[in-house]
Amino acid sequence: MNFLWVVFTLLGAVGQTARNAMQRELTPKLGAPGATLVRFLFGFPFALVFLGALLLHGDGLPRVNLAFAGWTVVGALTQIAATALMLMTMERRSFVVTVAYLKTEPVIVAIMGLVFLGDRVSAAMAGAIALAVTGVVLISVKPKTLEQGGWRPAALGLSSGALFAASAIGYRGAILALHAPGYVMAATFSLAVGLSLQTALLLVWLLVFRRETLRAIFALWRPSLLAGFAGAAGSECWFLAFALATAASVRTLALVEVLFAQGVSRFLFKQNTSLREGVGIVLLLAGAVMIVWAG
Repeated sequence: MNFLWVVFTLLGAVGQTARNAMQRELTPKLGAPGATLVRFLFGFPFALVFLGALLLHGDGLPRVNLAFAGWTVVGALTQIAATALMLMTMERRSFVVTVAYLKTEPVIVAIMGLVFLGDRVSAAMAGAIALAVTGVVLISVKPKTLEQGGWRPAALGLSSGALFAASAIGYRGAILALHAPGYVMAATFSLAVGLSLQTALLLVWLLVFRRETLRAIFALWRPSLLAGFAGAAGSECWFLAFALATAASVRTLALVEVLFAQGVSRFLFKQNTSLREGVGIVLLLAGAVMIVWAG
């Protein structure tokens, strides 16, 4: 049981990499808002299937409370914003470099803890932060990038990572707030509720402001359905891992996603990573892992 979270995390990383790649292919046709909705709208039915399977198995629904509602809202809203920023970053930079930006998440969690919670930062943690920041600089700052507006992908990617960090904390808080006897039901129910909220909000927004995008989404229902399934399956694995281990542990192990993204970038999108970017990615990953270990 102690190591199940490792299996769930690795499976979640595989599902998320697949979903990100599919969403990237949909972004030119649907735009960032449309591709963002695909993740939630087409993942929502699969989340209900997961929950329905547990109910048929005889598991009862957990009792909802205000703490669960609050944490779910935080997780759902920040995940929507993070996904949109991630897709906007992918439009400007390669797939693997975008994922590397997102993997500053453990670093940003530590900074948020210092600023908002007063958590102490040891010398080892400070060194890890410095190492990770160096990696980000190597990835994003190149000659004339500032004049060409090259700082924007870095800003979008780092902001996305920060919001994904907040989302992970929100969803783990929601799972724990249920105090359910079984971790599988707690995780699956939290996923279903979160996706329900996200789908409803995005549908209303598109109906009011982007009806043509909504029509385009349903016209591309086949690739969207695949992206939705990959997203829902990956999220189910993330939630199961969050139910068994801390968000920091899960998100640190999830750094293996960069290796998956490297393969996707090279073989699917035919994008090469420069030596400078490669060194930056290595430093960024090393700093992100060190900061959790040092904490």
